[in-house]
Amino acid sequence: MEKKVVNLELFCVTNKPVEFIENSFYKLAWVGSEKAPKDYIRCDMGENIFFKEKYYSELTFQYWYWKNLLNFENKNWIGFCQKRRFWTKKNYPVKLRDQDINQIILDKPQEEWEDFESIICKPIELNQIKKIKMIKRGYKSLLKNPLPFFDKNKRTIKFHFDMHHGYGNIDKAIDVMSNKDREDFREYLNVNTSFNPHIMFISKNEIIDKWFNDLFVWLFECEKIFGFKDLDGYDTKRLYAYLAERYLSFWFKKYTKYLEWEWVFFENN
Repeated sequence: MEKKVVNLELFCVTNKPVEFIENSFYKLAWVGSEKAPKDYIRCDMGENIFFKEKYYSELTFQYWYWKNLLNFENKNWIGFCQKRRFWTKKNYPVKLRDQDINQIILDKPQEEWEDFESIICKPIELNQIKKIKMIKRGYKSLLKNPLPFFDKNKRTIKFHFDMHHGYGNIDKAIDVMSNKDREDFREYLNVNTSFNPHIMFISKNEIIDKWFNDLFVWLFECEKIFGFKDLDGYDTKRLYAYLAERYLSFWFKKYTKYLEWEWVFFENN
């Protein structure tokens, strides 16, 4: 029996035009406040949370995909990235020139994926935080527990989140999480010193549906605590996106057979 060809669909979510990949394999999804450029996918129609974009960031489009495009008959790999962070082929030059980006971005499923259910970003390490930054931004955590200042293995995801996105906010968010994940997620944050960033993943629609259901049910509960009007400043306004970023790292590892994959930061100035 002939093996069915499985393709890859990748959505790049952006609030600014990204001309350098407009002719690439990527499907461009618009979440900006200005009029969407021609041929960019809009997410302000149908069932949507477009009015929350400044708080949800790229999740605005991901929610729209879930409610309006997700099709269980589509057996392709479906993936998401963002305007300055892209999935890449396995081996690419460390130093990128502007003209190289379209040569190294991922454009098809990889053989290594066959035994896996999801692809997530290779992790970023948090234990190299400079001590001066810990004093400036993490003093509340250090007053309660000074060990992270001296021991880099204590600089956990929770410590990092408290530093950057509001002290105690992630604890409040976990308190309204479903029982099936609450304590596991709390332990994950308090033990690990790295996470898989950027709300980027590649998976199949059956798993994507389960992920979005768990994610948005939780985030909408979080809205009852944090609301919107008091979320201010770059590191706090997008609180719901930052919560999702940490939860993604936990959820895909708990519920799927996952593979960590290469990604690159690229900005065309």
